[in-house]
Amino acid sequence: MNKIIVIGGGAAGLMAACVAAKNGKKVLLLEKNDKLGKKIYITGKGRCNLTNNVMPNDFFSNIVNNSKFAYGCINVFSPKDTIDYFETLGLKLKTERGNRVFPLSNKASDVTKVLEKELTRLGVEVQLNSTVTKIEVDGEKVCSVIVGDKKIVCDSVIVCCGGISYPATGSTGDGYKFAKELGHPIIDLRPALVGIELCGDKFKEAQGVSLKNVKLTCKCGDKTIFDEFGEMLFTHFGVSGPIVLSCSSVINRKSLCDLKLYLDLKPALNIDVLDKRLVREFVENNHKDLATVMKNLLPKSLINVVLSQARVKQGKKCSEITQTERKQIVLALKGLEFPVKKLRPIDEAIVTSGGVNVKEINPKTMESKLIKGLFFAGEVVDVDAFTGGFNLQLAFSMGYVAGIYC
Repeated sequence: MNKIIVIGGGAAGLMAACVAAKNGKKVLLLEKNDKLGKKIYITGKGRCNLTNNVMPNDFFSNIVNNSKFAYGCINVFSPKDTIDYFETLGLKLKTERGNRVFPLSNKASDVTKVLEKELTRLGVEVQLNSTVTKIEVDGEKVCSVIVGDKKIVCDSVIVCCGGISYPATGSTGDGYKFAKELGHPIIDLRPALVGIELCGDKFKEAQGVSLKNVKLTCKCGDKTIFDEFGEMLFTHFGVSGPIVLSCSSVINRKSLCDLKLYLDLKPALNIDVLDKRLVREFVENNHKDLATVMKNLLPKSLINVVLSQARVKQGKKCSEITQTERKQIVLALKGLEFPVKKLRPIDEAIVTSGGVNVKEINPKTMESKLIKGLFFAGEVVDVDAFTGGFNLQLAFSMGYVAGIYC
């Protein structure tokens, strides 16, 4: 009987171990933490958004990097397959807004519990507090792993060590080290799904403001590289929230100094309609201060920012506003510019972008093209996606495929 070692007890590792054992392999799961699924516990704000109930074609449009590589594993183990799998294990699920799938109990721990129960049923040996320091090869084939001063002989190894985001969960980059030692090139690691820091204190007074139904656009010169409608918020460092997190994943491999971010505060109104709205507001309130009337259009703490970009003094009366100034206010409302400084640190990121180069991994099996018996699955691989359950689905799918072919 082939002996398989799975390194890492996160989403990909748990799935890989279950599938390999179900296919008749003798499986040893090594986890450096004192419990399994530590990162699963914090996903979806503790509720675990474990997949997104969309068809595979729609799924791929939510993968930011290397979607083509993910075709194989997603088509083998799709979101529907994931839903069926967990429901078969006894986990009741529900689908919420945006096709996001959660445990009916709203407890991320229930996802880990059903997988742990399945590990036990299938006879998988689990060793906690076990840190692998090296994967050994004999020629060009995996032969063993080193844990402390102990050598464990095996036929295959599945590396599911995660990325380097949320290091408190044990994701400290071990998988990249193993891959590099065995000749695998690593694509530079960058934060994905993370907040964006802004230069200066232009938005300081807006801290804590949450916005809905706005549109964030990122441009490189005249080319739009990101454009999304949704929610965001201002923080002590700059901006965050769903559309900002998505934007960070798109821009994290680009030179930030070449990019410009614009916020459309009134995306439902085109420039002409918004201009007519301002005309009406100013006529009806012609004796009032401009700043007072702007409260009908904006949160109070954003008024100064908008008028500053429009180069209009907020102390003016509405009756004093010229046509040119009104047009400038409209343009500021439709394109409030953000002075981007940098992305927040990678240890705050939801996922890690970058990792083991997919060119050296067989997408149909998740096996290394360089070392026989070496497999990779999950965040350690250079594939990442937007929020909404897509990254966990990628981990489950890659783990499933690796578990089949190991």
